[in-house]
Amino acid sequence: MRVNRVSARFPRVTRHAAAVVLAALASAGLVGVSAQPASATPPGIPSKATAQSQLNALTVAAQGSTSGYSRDLFPHWITISGSCNTREQVLKRDGTSVVVDSACAATSGRWYSPYDGATWTAASDVDIDHVVPLAEAWRSGANSWTTSRRQSFANDLTRPQLIAVTDNVNQSKGDQDPSTWQPSLSSYRCTYSKMWITVKYSWGLKLQSSEKSALQSMLNTCSS
Repeated sequence: MRVNRVSARFPRVTRHAAAVVLAALASAGLVGVSAQPASATPPGIPSKATAQSQLNALTVAAQGSTSGYSRDLFPHWITISGSCNTREQVLKRDGTSVVVDSACAATSGRWYSPYDGATWTAASDVDIDHVVPLAEAWRSGANSWTTSRRQSFANDLTRPQLIAVTDNVNQSKGDQDPSTWQPSLSSYRCTYSKMWITVKYSWGLKLQSSEKSALQSMLNTCSS
């Protein structure tokens, strides 16, 4: 789905609102849709059956406290290869026709945000979302981890923990879990639940009962 970037003179919230409107018009066939849109595709998304088994195995517990939490305790972004850090790696992975400069900064490309269906042509309009937010991980067991393990979690490129999305959407999500926040694009909620479940399972994190119920409801919408 192609959404042309609104002029930078408008605030981001206005650009995001325009993108949402255009995305809705496109889905209704009222505006043109590009044949091959950019697509954010993190690795390691499990099947419905695997995600269900993982969800059943997760420990349900009362949500922990954010006492002592700081993003600095989850060092990111770190250098991954050459001059490229984690953010830049995800921008290259999730974008289409991405061009980078000698410092690995994306100078052009297209990024589709599966949370809201918007497509952006400027990297500055895109955030790299931690699917399981860092503060949520802290409340779920990461408070007892070493800083090294938290760094690995915050820069995890092996599992579906990092994804390029519209900046405003990432900011509105904040540190919420699926009981209070889900992608506005309902067709992506199946995938989102599988991503969230497998990240928590892989890292040995707990979840609260309301979170588990929300994940189960989303997972029930999956066909496979």
